[in-house]
Amino acid sequence: MGGLETEKKIMGWAAKDATGHLSPYTYSLRNTGPEDVYIKVISCGICHTDIHQIKNDLGMSHYPMVPGHEVVGEVVEVGSDVTKFKVGDVVGVGAIVGSCKNCHPCKSDIEQYCNKKIWSYNDVYTDGKPTQGGFAESMVVDQKFMVKIPDGMSPEQAAPLLCAGLTVYSPLKHFGLNKSGLRGGILGLGGVGHMGVKIAKATGHHVTVISSSDKKREEALEHLGADEYLVSSDGEGMQKAADSLDYIIDTVPVVHPLEPCLSLLKLDGKLILMGVINAPLQFMTPVVMNGRKSITGSFIGSMKETEEMLEFCKEKGLTSMIEVIKMDYINTAFERLEKNDVRYRFVVDVAGSKLSP
Repeated sequence: MGGLETEKKIMGWAAKDATGHLSPYTYSLRNTGPEDVYIKVISCGICHTDIHQIKNDLGMSHYPMVPGHEVVGEVVEVGSDVTKFKVGDVVGVGAIVGSCKNCHPCKSDIEQYCNKKIWSYNDVYTDGKPTQGGFAESMVVDQKFMVKIPDGMSPEQAAPLLCAGLTVYSPLKHFGLNKSGLRGGILGLGGVGHMGVKIAKATGHHVTVISSSDKKREEALEHLGADEYLVSSDGEGMQKAADSLDYIIDTVPVVHPLEPCLSLLKLDGKLILMGVINAPLQFMTPVVMNGRKSITGSFIGSMKETEEMLEFCKEKGLTSMIEVIKMDYINTAFERLEKNDVRYRFVVDVAGSKLSP
């Protein structure tokens, strides 16, 4: 596999500064090792987190940056010690591409909580080379941080599941909420939220969508199969629904009040935070204390959970609602995503796009 160990020049689309505008960018993939897999990217989803990164909202961005962490690709070459994959396999890569492999989270198969995890992009790999994401021709990824896409699942449908689907599946499993008969709430009906409705319904839950306006009511009830719809500013409706939910998955990625949602939870109910927000959230402690309620969080999911989630979605026939675009539309797509103008996930047809200028 001598060819695998040589650097490869590829084309991607990168943000060059905090304007977040993406344009063509040529760079070398990192050196590859015996555990690495070289993939040709087929599809890559667009996540709200990508906006935070390309615009330096969190103050940690490094440029040039090729974003994209919902990556589906085809295996082109494998290292000498790769046992999980073979040439021609269709595989998925999510938000992380490395970890220390020795700490408690890593040894407990929850490597997403490793303090030395390596992000798919806007990070530095162990060899000192910057990591770059899936809005590009190719990637090199350690076999541990890659999963096989189930047969029959299309690349563009699988891509959003690697972040949006996993982000919902993991806390439902971890907190013991992956059993039928529960009453759950989904706050925010975007990329993660719409998968939250689908996965919770497929688990056998009574699902209430909570939104800031009435405009997604028909979509939630008629198309996604939610059981109820609440507008958070409707005091009477929120009051009627008080103490009715076992959990709420909060997907909102901007500052918002927590107390209206906390009041909806039953005794011992859980508010699970998932939106990346760069400012503090507030609540009055009695709202939590009087119902022994929990405010907690969850971050993507493990590689093991990724495999389970993909099989679950295949078994239940779950797909994400997507709008497929070419790479030359990506800046417009980001503008639309900021306005919440997508139902519900953009997916870039990378293989079918002209990446060079």
